[in-house]
Amino acid sequence: MKVHREGTGVLLMLFTFLFIVNLSVFYTIGKGLLFYIVIILSAFLFLLVLNFFRSPSRRFPYDSEGLVIAPADGTIVAIEEVTENEYFHEKRLQVSIFMSIFNVHANWFPVNGTVKHVSHRHGRFKAAYLPKSSVENERSTIVITTPYNVDVLTRQIAGAMARRVVTYAKCNERCHVDEQMGFIKFGSRVDTFLPVGTEILVEMDQKVIGNQTPIARLRKINYK
Repeated sequence: MKVHREGTGVLLMLFTFLFIVNLSVFYTIGKGLLFYIVIILSAFLFLLVLNFFRSPSRRFPYDSEGLVIAPADGTIVAIEEVTENEYFHEKRLQVSIFMSIFNVHANWFPVNGTVKHVSHRHGRFKAAYLPKSSVENERSTIVITTPYNVDVLTRQIAGAMARRVVTYAKCNERCHVDEQMGFIKFGSRVDTFLPVGTEILVEMDQKVIGNQTPIARLRKINYK
């Protein structure tokens, strides 16, 4: 299993910490029941974090033109028309994906195009499945202009456990759905804002896979 680059340092520090703890327990009490319990719990914790930082190699298997691909693994928790007030300042169709601690936490670009805008806002760390987390939590906003001049906004949102949002996207760079847009550490949410009238291809509570599941199709009537 390939480990994501964001997890290398974390895993090394965790391994060192657990090694010291287990060594201390061994020299304090020897090979007793408590020692074996500590070893089992340490192994479980390390494997849990290792699983969180897994980095699968993925490529979208079909023609992605005109499609919006899920930017993250997780569950669809919102499909609604809202007023997006940070960038567009107008009505947009929002599709939100909640990522549990067991999901892959790499984020992919949802469309092909050119990165038009990247910004980061500090905020709270409410539970990512709550609607207010979209506007109150720590977050990064990426706007991509497709080859048809449609602007698609994707927002990486920190959750109650996610204390760091990592964004690789840079303004004026070309991007593709097979490229990673960033990474969010430990439980979070990714919102995508589309033009009103966009055809949605997913439904509430559906499980989606980042870079694999089409979530919407941009209609020609939405093209500028």
